[in-house]
Amino acid sequence: MSTTILVLGAGTGGIITARELCKKVCNDGEINPVRIIVFEKEKKNVFAPSLLWLMVGKRKPEQVYRNTSKVAGNGVEVVLGEIEKVNPQEKIVTVNGKEYKGDYMVISLGVEQVTEHDLDKYGYDFYTLNGATGINEQLKNFKGGRIAVLISSLPFKCPAAPYEAAMLIESFIRKKGLSNKTEISLYTPEPAPMPVAGKDLGNAVTTMLREKGINYFPQHQLTVAAENTLTFISTGGSNVAEFDLLAYTPKHQCPKVIKETALIGKSGWIEVDRNTMETNFQDVYAIGDITFISLKMGKPLPKAGVFTHYQAEVVAHNIAKKIEGKIPDKTFDGKGQCFLEMGSGKAGYAGGNFYGSPLPLVKMKTPGYKWHWAKVLFEKYWFFKYF
Repeated sequence: MSTTILVLGAGTGGIITARELCKKVCNDGEINPVRIIVFEKEKKNVFAPSLLWLMVGKRKPEQVYRNTSKVAGNGVEVVLGEIEKVNPQEKIVTVNGKEYKGDYMVISLGVEQVTEHDLDKYGYDFYTLNGATGINEQLKNFKGGRIAVLISSLPFKCPAAPYEAAMLIESFIRKKGLSNKTEISLYTPEPAPMPVAGKDLGNAVTTMLREKGINYFPQHQLTVAAENTLTFISTGGSNVAEFDLLAYTPKHQCPKVIKETALIGKSGWIEVDRNTMETNFQDVYAIGDITFISLKMGKPLPKAGVFTHYQAEVVAHNIAKKIEGKIPDKTFDGKGQCFLEMGSGKAGYAGGNFYGSPLPLVKMKTPGYKWHWAKVLFEKYWFFKYF
């Protein structure tokens, strides 16, 4: 009896799900054939953590992506094209006008990035290949002035990224000898850096910013953007900030094709079982940034690649068990870690249990060169293993 597994999205979650499934169930040959199909609209498969290095000239554009078609092979098929419709009841996905029906469906489409306040007219989105490249071009020609790193709205993926961006930019400016001519400021609606991770981590990151001379403005919600100015509502009322160079995070929202289904909960995202990643439809799973998982503290699990990675392994394992006629026995435990690039070849490293009660138990290790090189090695490992 044949089995078809539809994997929507070829980001971190989709790739790991497909490859882990193939290792577990693709060796039965003609006895129990398993077909794994990955659907992805982007031909360039960008390794998102490397965009920060691209932004400050540590990488070239061609070094931070591979062709999505290379995901295919070893029992995995890839279909390139825009997903036009998703039917979770029947486990059917429509791409390029063609319907594909599966026995299992794994949704790992991440977030849809949209630009509000015409920010793309005034600055650069460092969550994209073109945006990170644009910032690098501006930095190379920068002679001094005001640089703004803006978190435009919540939630956003990779909670550490804007803070890394500010510190990497500061390091770049310092090496150019422009520190005394440059003011770097970070604006965010958050009350503190990565608030879900707890006060200890937030205080540690705030200290890093202060030591680098980066101005930090929490609880600043953007209301208007214009040429060289940003207007905010903050605890002190309305205020205006000036800039000469703007690096920003875009608005993150659930992809429209999923919003049109019954998968969406009150949160506006796919709400799943926090342990198994199962949706409200049998044999349909969702992982990564597209999901909403409520923590005991009342806030959602952050949208971070490390959680997507572990969730993908859990889902692949449990689907394989089902195919083998066994009971699924693996759960996602809420643990995760991340690197925090600081510039000058150094990085921090934080990790812990986000399912901890009453608050996540997250600790920051002493920053140093080894954590930066650990992140570099992970980048190399990713491209070597999956492409």
